[in-house]
Amino acid sequence: MLRTGKKFSKPEMSRVINGDRILATEETPEEKIRLDILMKEIYKSYNRSTLQKFIENGFVTVDKELVTKPNAKFPRGVKIGLKVPEIVKNTDLIPKTVYEDENVLVVDKPAGLLSEFKGEYCPEATLAKYGLIVHRLDRDTSGVIILAKNEETQSMLRRQFQDRKTHKTYYAVIQGRPKLDEARIDLPMMRDMKRPTTFRVDPNGKPAETFYKVLKTDGKHSLVELRPTTGRTHQLRVHMKYIGHPILGDPVYGEEKADRLYLHAGKLEITLPGGIRKVFEVKMPENFNDVF
Repeated sequence: MLRTGKKFSKPEMSRVINGDRILATEETPEEKIRLDILMKEIYKSYNRSTLQKFIENGFVTVDKELVTKPNAKFPRGVKIGLKVPEIVKNTDLIPKTVYEDENVLVVDKPAGLLSEFKGEYCPEATLAKYGLIVHRLDRDTSGVIILAKNEETQSMLRRQFQDRKTHKTYYAVIQGRPKLDEARIDLPMMRDMKRPTTFRVDPNGKPAETFYKVLKTDGKHSLVELRPTTGRTHQLRVHMKYIGHPILGDPVYGEEKADRLYLHAGKLEITLPGGIRKVFEVKMPENFNDVF
């Protein structure tokens, strides 16, 4: 009679030998998970991108120790702390009211105030606090901007910007003096993929047109009036840079540092609800003339 060998009395051990089950040991490491993923399980009201920003900005601790890398890994069960600072209130960045009715609010935006923040968390006040955003000015640009008080008005005003039925006039101090005192710049633009937050002139880009006129110059700097017929992001800054006369104080496209970006939205012509055509104008900052 052929003997097949001794049988194991414990089925579980048999499964271990056959490879169907891994025998747990004290040396088996506990699974570690990325911090941003762990936080998403706890703080469900925030998206992962926002949580990553919280970590990078120093708002998060793990077992009371500061952690600033979203990809740092920890086992479940660690104590995660999140302390988001309150919105910064800067009394120097309060917009001045130019006009107001039941549908719109027109203000003079100070340089340094954000128009709108994209995301779930912003550590500072923005223009969105005062009304619905219709169009934007760069953070460092001052001047006239219109806000809506209801969604119907917001849509109506936005269509005018999209259909180029608004007229905008800006003032800027630029480096040097252009060869022509008055000219049209017709140069298409697109995002610069090497620096995704910036833009550049490119023949494959979207149409962009700017008219400029020199109002005052001393050769080193010139005060110019700028009238864009399109509304591309950074259009005026990119166009002036391209013709060799960047706007004074431009931290991205400029060369000469200054106390601010010398770009100001001086006039806005637009039709309000009810068909009333209005021109809103705010004075150019005094320090624009101090350059000369």
